[in-house]
Amino acid sequence: MLRHHQLLAEQAKIFKALGHPSRLLMVHALREGEKCVCDLQSLIGADMSTVSRHLAVLREAGVVKSEKRGVNIYYTLAMCCLDTFLACTSSLVEGRIREKADLLAER
Repeated sequence: MLRHHQLLAEQAKIFKALGHPSRLLMVHALREGEKCVCDLQSLIGADMSTVSRHLAVLREAGVVKSEKRGVNIYYTLAMCCLDTFLACTSSLVEGRIREKADLLAER
């Protein structure tokens, strides 16, 4: 039972890491391939310390991994199943948006 609770706690850590819009934006960008931290910084438009904190949360949850090359740090997705999960949730959200738009159009 303790092992099950530990598993759930680790899964919750992943969902919490994905629960911030800036971190989710970075994850979506990393679906296209590795990115330098400077690319991620310009993507979300925040200062380097904020970007570093977001990346640390993602890294500690096991969502991303990093590799230092020279003075640059590059990030990639560490969870191969995340692409499928994000595609699934995007499809669900888009369906909800279409349903709401259809309801508004009927009025």
